[in-house]
Amino acid sequence: MLKDSGVRRVFETGAVRDIAEGKGRCDLLPLDAVAELIQSKVLPHINDYVRTGKIDCLERAILAFIYEHPAWDLYTALLEVSKQYEEGARKYEERNWEKGIPLHCYIDSGVRHYLKWRRGDKDEPHDRAFIWNMLGCIWTHKNKRGNPELFDLPFSGKEDE
Repeated sequence: MLKDSGVRRVFETGAVRDIAEGKGRCDLLPLDAVAELIQSKVLPHINDYVRTGKIDCLERAILAFIYEHPAWDLYTALLEVSKQYEEGARKYEERNWEKGIPLHCYIDSGVRHYLKWRRGDKDEPHDRAFIWNMLGCIWTHKNKRGNPELFDLPFSGKEDE
């Protein structure tokens, strides 16, 4: 079940998410340093995406996460993540995320869920929420190029199309 504070933030695009205030800003963490500290194979890929904008970095982060997950293969992960989409459709509305959510929100939330999963938190399905956020970031990057306000990460150089 998805946690719900009952408080929403609404983006310019009309997309809605639960409030982020008071949860920290995991997208601002030095992910390369954190990765070394906790010996993560996932966070370096996310850090590379944040710095370069190369979508394949997020794909590698998902695959590294699945490799790290003791009970999942790729197909199990996707079936589990589909439950996240189902619950999100019930909480907000179907395809709410397709309206457009800033990229930093996906990174912030995804990294937070990853860290909570690594810590062993059981208050919600952090594993599937991590992948949901990475997929949302990938989809937004590929499909919302006409919304420059959503591209709010410090990419340097030319990112993948």
